[in-house]
Amino acid sequence: MAPESFPTGSSSNDYYVGFDIGSVSLNTVILDANNNILEEYYDYVHGRPFNVLKDRLSSVIGKYSSETIKGIAVTGTGGKLAIELIGGVFVNEIIAQATSTGILYPEARTVIEIGGEDSKLIILEKNPENGHSRLVDFEMNSICAAGTGSFLDQQARRIGVPIENEFGLMALKSDNPPRIAGRCSVFAKSDMIHHQQIATPLHDIVAGLCFALARNFRSNVARSKEIRKPVVFSGGVAANTGMVRAFRETLNLVDCELIIPTHHSAMGAIGAVFYARTNKLNMNHFSGISKLEEYLNGTATEFVSLPPLKESLAEYRKRSIL
Repeated sequence: MAPESFPTGSSSNDYYVGFDIGSVSLNTVILDANNNILEEYYDYVHGRPFNVLKDRLSSVIGKYSSETIKGIAVTGTGGKLAIELIGGVFVNEIIAQATSTGILYPEARTVIEIGGEDSKLIILEKNPENGHSRLVDFEMNSICAAGTGSFLDQQARRIGVPIENEFGLMALKSDNPPRIAGRCSVFAKSDMIHHQQIATPLHDIVAGLCFALARNFRSNVARSKEIRKPVVFSGGVAANTGMVRAFRETLNLVDCELIIPTHHSAMGAIGAVFYARTNKLNMNHFSGISKLEEYLNGTATEFVSLPPLKESLAEYRKRSIL
C-alpha cells in the first residue's frame, strides 16, 4: 500500500526505477505507480559499476520499455555521474536510507547500514505531520574499511569460508566466540593466526569476526550516540545471520528490537525513489543508454592507449646494479 504522501493519478503502467551504485554492488528496484516493489536485483560490480549499470538498465528497458519508465532516482557513490549519463535525479545516501526506513518502518528510531566499503548510523524521530520517521542525526565510518563488509570478505577468504551463506550459518554454531581485534584488519589477521595455532574451532573464529565488526561499529561509528530502539539493520551485510546475532548481543537487543528489512540490500535504491516522488522532484528525464555507452567506450579507449613504460623491469634492475 502506498503512503498517502505519494503523488497519485499515475497510470497503472507507469514504473519507477531506483539504483544504488556502490563500490561492491549495484542494487536495483522496480516500483509501480503505487510504490509497490515489483522487482529487486543485486549485482556485483567487480570494479566495473557502469558496465553493470548498462547491462541491468538494458534488461529493465527490454522488459518494461522506456516509455513506461516515468522516473529514475539514483543514490550511492556512483550516483552523481550516473544521472549525467542516463538522466534521473540523485539523492544523498543518508537521506535515501532515512526515507525508506521512515516510510516502511515508521516505528524505527535507529538505522545501522553496512555495505561493502562504508557503514552508517542514522538516528530518526517520529514526524508528527505524517507519522513517518525523519532524519535527525547521523554518523559514518572513517576511511578505514575495518568496520565494513569488505572486512568480513577479506577474513573469510583468508580462512576459506564462503561469505554468502556458510559464513553466517557457521558463526551461529559458536557458543563462546573468541575476542578478535576489529579496529584493524592487520591485527585481526594476527589474532586469527593465533587462534588457528591454538586449535580454536573454525566456527568460533568466524563468530569472533562478526562480533569484532559489531564492536567496531559500536565504538567507532556510534561512539557516544545513543542507539535508540527499534533498530533497523540494512545493507548487504544484513544478510549475514552471524552479524545479526552479533549486533543483537552487542547492543543488547531482543528480537522485536532489531528489524531486518525484507529488501535490506535495496533500502537505498527504494529510498531514492520514495524521496524523489514525495518531494515531487523532476525524475522523468530518462535519456536512455546511448550516452552511457559512449562513456564506456571512451573510457575503454583511454586505457588501451596508455603509453608503454620506457624501460622494462629487467632493464631497470640491470641499470640499478651497474
